[in-house]
Amino acid sequence: MSGRVRSPRLTGSALAVRSRRFRLLASGQLVSNLGDGMYAVALPWYVLSHHGGAILLGAVLAAYGIPRTCLIMLGGHLADRLGPRKVMMGADLGRLVMAAALAALAVSGQPALITLAPIAFGLGAGEGLFLPASFSIMPRLVPEDALQSGNALLSAGTQLATFAGPALGGMVVAALSSAAGFGLDALSFGVSALTLWRLGVTAAARAAAQHRAPAAAAGEGDRQPLQASFRTFIRREPVVPLLMAINVAANLGSAGATEVALPLLARGHLHAGAGGYGVLVAGFGLGALAGSLAATRLNAFRRPAVAAGVIFMAQTPLMLCMPWAPDLPFAWVMLAVWGGLNMSANITTQTAFQRWAPPSLIGRLSGLLLVTSYGMFPISVALAGFVAHRFGPGSFFDLAGVTMAATLIWALSSQVFRDFGTKAALDPMARAAEPAAR
Repeated sequence: MSGRVRSPRLTGSALAVRSRRFRLLASGQLVSNLGDGMYAVALPWYVLSHHGGAILLGAVLAAYGIPRTCLIMLGGHLADRLGPRKVMMGADLGRLVMAAALAALAVSGQPALITLAPIAFGLGAGEGLFLPASFSIMPRLVPEDALQSGNALLSAGTQLATFAGPALGGMVVAALSSAAGFGLDALSFGVSALTLWRLGVTAAARAAAQHRAPAAAAGEGDRQPLQASFRTFIRREPVVPLLMAINVAANLGSAGATEVALPLLARGHLHAGAGGYGVLVAGFGLGALAGSLAATRLNAFRRPAVAAGVIFMAQTPLMLCMPWAPDLPFAWVMLAVWGGLNMSANITTQTAFQRWAPPSLIGRLSGLLLVTSYGMFPISVALAGFVAHRFGPGSFFDLAGVTMAATLIWALSSQVFRDFGTKAALDPMARAAEPAAR
């Protein structure tokens, strides 16, 4: 009998945390998200405290949001062509310059649209380029069996920063100034860019990417044109419209529910003020943080799309019953459960997507799905305002729940969606290369 002691098999969570490159990415993104939270407090305080008014603030936010949505697809294209790390680093360096310019403006001048709009445009453009690259970088950093836990831990860091960033920003702005908040935001982009500069591709992730990429050997050369053709791929891969439809349905309800219907419900039905609404939002965020941590253990689903669909479906009773919550604590619990289910399903879907997407197309595919997410925000809040005004805020929760349930039932009835993320679906390029009349 050998006296050699076998080391225990590492779990996915341990594999992700043990990776130095993952720790660099996670720490850099945590700092960057904290900076975003400070910016979210410093910007409206700077504008409103200098008598800029709501119209100026809305115009600046629009100048940020429009390029963010419009440049997402370009960001995905660049991520596929240049690599996600380079795109993320370049976007962070650009946003560092913009945030530093905003800090200098806050020190030296009054807020004005002619000076704020170009800066906001630059920050939004950087975010649009950054987002699809950030969704496609993880498979290059960790082994495949650590993807789920890596995504979950990154998401947990984001949720933690969502709590801590605005609180820290409020203290900085109150104790110092909005300029200090903008300056720290600029510094956070610098930290993120530095950690990205130090990143590389792990040997295990490179081997996994090579294994998943179409072979260049004789007899398989017909896959190469498909790998390079984004349009051909999405036309021949039937799960793409299903994923887009679920994204549209989810974001049609979520933005309008949290940004419009929920504050109206808190003020009217629950008789809560701004503080009560803040407690409800915090409850959703706390649930999302718990869901992110729980998702580190959800790596063994044989059919991840089915699991995610069932978890998403479990949200719909909460949407439908939210208008009937008897009091604030009960509504808080419902929102916390809703947030936990939502985040765990999102992470499970994201991991299945990263395992499924061809390495050469993952940036553009991420961009396509992100456009359906961010593009639905203005539609969702406008629809929620109309429905809540005509029929009450509870009606929008019902509309969101029914739309989500119907879309999920349609998706789960499809064999293509049920197979998404399984071993049989991990080589979509080979399936796309088969004759259409198979």
